[in-house]
Amino acid sequence: MMDLTFFKGKKVLVTGHTGFKGSWMCRTLIRAGAEVTGYSLEAPTEPNLFALAGIEEAMNSVIGDIRDQEKLSGVFDEIRPEFVIHLAAQPIVRDSYKDPVYTYETNVMGTVNICECVRKYDCVKSFLNVTTDKVYENKEWEWGYRENEPLDGYDPYSNSKSCSELVTHSYKNSFFTDGRVAVSTARAGNVIGGGDFANDRIIPDCVRAAEKKKDIIIRNPFSTRPYQHVLEPVIAYLMIVKGQYENPELQGYYNVGPDETDCVTTGELVEMFTERWGDGLKWIDQYDGGPHEANFLKLDCSKLKTTFGWKPRWDVAEALDKTVEWTKAWFAGENVAEVMDRQIQDFVSI
Repeated sequence: MMDLTFFKGKKVLVTGHTGFKGSWMCRTLIRAGAEVTGYSLEAPTEPNLFALAGIEEAMNSVIGDIRDQEKLSGVFDEIRPEFVIHLAAQPIVRDSYKDPVYTYETNVMGTVNICECVRKYDCVKSFLNVTTDKVYENKEWEWGYRENEPLDGYDPYSNSKSCSELVTHSYKNSFFTDGRVAVSTARAGNVIGGGDFANDRIIPDCVRAAEKKKDIIIRNPFSTRPYQHVLEPVIAYLMIVKGQYENPELQGYYNVGPDETDCVTTGELVEMFTERWGDGLKWIDQYDGGPHEANFLKLDCSKLKTTFGWKPRWDVAEALDKTVEWTKAWFAGENVAEVMDRQIQDFVSI
């Protein structure tokens, strides 16, 4: 059980707060009583979870570009955060092929800018840069990647996140060896959950198909990914920033993913979704000849488990149950913020 009361009254800055994972992170911190400030572009989709759940009403939301160091520095100067969780990114593999320059500017120079602010402002005591499981040189092997494996993402998104890791490592070695601030990176697998409306993600594609009562189109039903509910990494991130704040020796590089049994193919995931959704929803295999994406990817999360006593709480089946619950509540016009709060409480009480 994660004791979120630690964050009560703490000043926490979350970049990328208007996104899917950022919205769940902010809602969790708000419930914990933290003083939350977000720095991000406007929500990337319409509709979006940030607006649907009314999250802005309970926090300080600053709309800004992570590439704008001057504005970002002004936020640090004003709020003096003690904890910084960096989620802001261009997160879509296919979009990175369409606009690689923007992807590198956001994911690499954005990391430089946030690290520079952490360097300049001694109020920061705990900093976490969230990257991705795709940072590893993917050899399509059957066992999970460990934190000491080589970094070398293939596509512009994955590679830019590998660069983001290296930027963080450099700042940590060059400027933070005095122990003033604890620094970690977290490499998370694919997340699912209520309120994700992103393009080119499988569960949002399923939701859109269900809404329109059309078949779900699957590009590659045989690709294997480590799927987990969004609250799994959100709580793990908070566990890391809290742990390294209390004991700087815990800072480092951590994989955050499900157990091996929850690494399933896209086809298996969609089949499980359609079973839960009902209403005659079905899917079809329709490869569109798109750009390269890895077929097989798993993480070894032994380090996180050993260091923090962490373990996944919801398997992929229950993660889908929660996703369908939230989505059907939204379709029915119910209060989705209440659904989020209930799911957060269920999760942290296990």
